[in-house]
Amino acid sequence: MPLTYDDFKKLANGSDIRGVAVPGVPDEPVTLTPEAANRIAKGFVRLLTEKTGKKPAELQIAVGHDSRISALAIKDCVLTGLTHTGAHGIDCVLASTPAMFMATIFEDTAADGSIMITASHLPYNRNGLKFFTAEGGADKADIQKILAYAAEAEEAHGSLDNVLKFDLIGRYSEHLVGKIRTALGGAEKPLAGMRIVVDAGNGAGGFFAGRILTPLGADTSGSQFLDPDGHFPNHIPNPEDPEAMRAIKEAVIENDADLGLIFDTDVDRMSAVLADGTDVSRNALIAMMAAILAPDYPGSTIITDSVTSDGLHDFLEHDLHLKHLRYMRGYKNVINECIRRNEAGEVSPLAIETSGHGALSENYYLDDGAYLAVKLLIAAAKARAEGRTLDDLIANLRHPAEAREIRIKILGQSDPKAYGQEVLAAFEARAKEKGLTIASPSYEGVRIVFDGGWALLRMSLHDPNMPLNIEADAAGGADAIERTVRELIADFDALDLSGFHA
Repeated sequence: MPLTYDDFKKLANGSDIRGVAVPGVPDEPVTLTPEAANRIAKGFVRLLTEKTGKKPAELQIAVGHDSRISALAIKDCVLTGLTHTGAHGIDCVLASTPAMFMATIFEDTAADGSIMITASHLPYNRNGLKFFTAEGGADKADIQKILAYAAEAEEAHGSLDNVLKFDLIGRYSEHLVGKIRTALGGAEKPLAGMRIVVDAGNGAGGFFAGRILTPLGADTSGSQFLDPDGHFPNHIPNPEDPEAMRAIKEAVIENDADLGLIFDTDVDRMSAVLADGTDVSRNALIAMMAAILAPDYPGSTIITDSVTSDGLHDFLEHDLHLKHLRYMRGYKNVINECIRRNEAGEVSPLAIETSGHGALSENYYLDDGAYLAVKLLIAAAKARAEGRTLDDLIANLRHPAEAREIRIKILGQSDPKAYGQEVLAAFEARAKEKGLTIASPSYEGVRIVFDGGWALLRMSLHDPNMPLNIEADAAGGADAIERTVRELIADFDALDLSGFHA
């Protein structure tokens, strides 16, 4: 049976589309079918005609993919969907999500829109689509339109005969290489003498070693998992995954490297590891990027997600003399707030989540893991020339003694979000009754400030649960904070509190 509007609606995932693309996993039927991919491509063409005022035959649309095993089949269905409408397709083959956005910027491609086939770090059986124009990535409203138009379209396949192939990742690599050379005085090999290890997790990020670092003179021996493999046999390509971070730390130490870089599957996120094996992730990555940018943007505003630490806040405001805004989780949320503030005249050079999604105003507000890596490399080379190290930039960053996240499931509720709001309202009122301090403003959830720590309770963006983040400055402090939080919500019967430790 042809897919219905309800079938398409289930594929919506905020500002992109995701579904199951490969059979074989129990209780996970395929939802992102060849038919769905074909019709979604037609929905995107229709959206582009509205946005650009062009007819389908006047549109150039670039399509790329990461290393997932379902990528090629989906790409063919997307391209034949595009060509059936009359639009011109550009096959960018294996690419990264940021590179696919740049396909709308580079004169070589001059795409009216682009599609990246990826499901980021999700398991091998999943896949999805992200959409871009020169104005940026699709938002939630765009996705809803694309899916509604897909529901009205019919599956039909055009020809691939006139689809052009383009080495987009090569063009993108040249772009980043040029950025580094310019920033470091124009030398051909400004990274000569540095050993830099790359872990691509068998995703799309392997190009960074051979097409960026090697031409710049860096020694990349010890780099690992560079070959694309959609089964992800070595570790999940996710900088937030403990096993992935352990792998890059070991590689840095074993190879006596100056720096380690790790990317997620589609290279829109990254983390780093210093020469001594210290990871530069979450709060530390935010601190380092802000420290790199601070001299060029004095007194500016750094926008982060809501779960950043008090130590980071103090470092940004007191050590770097910047302003720090904790905003709602979700990379599109922090990026859009960054854009809004810049447009209002408030200088904001960086929007970044603890997940590793980071977007710079100087780079089209694009969350680009490779561009963050470029900024780190420039800073590392400059520090080396001055007899310093990268970690000197964040020497004063205070780290919490304890940090944890508990996901509290909401059970048996027809409207989990409404129930969650009831919990949050009661949580805040009861905390005030106990004389506890509530952080204000709070753009997401309720944040209680304790003497020596904090707790943030919020609603999940997508799932029927309430994440609870806790940080404490002293050992044992997290348990004490956790007990207080539990007392405040203990009588809510639909909350599963089994994940509490204390």
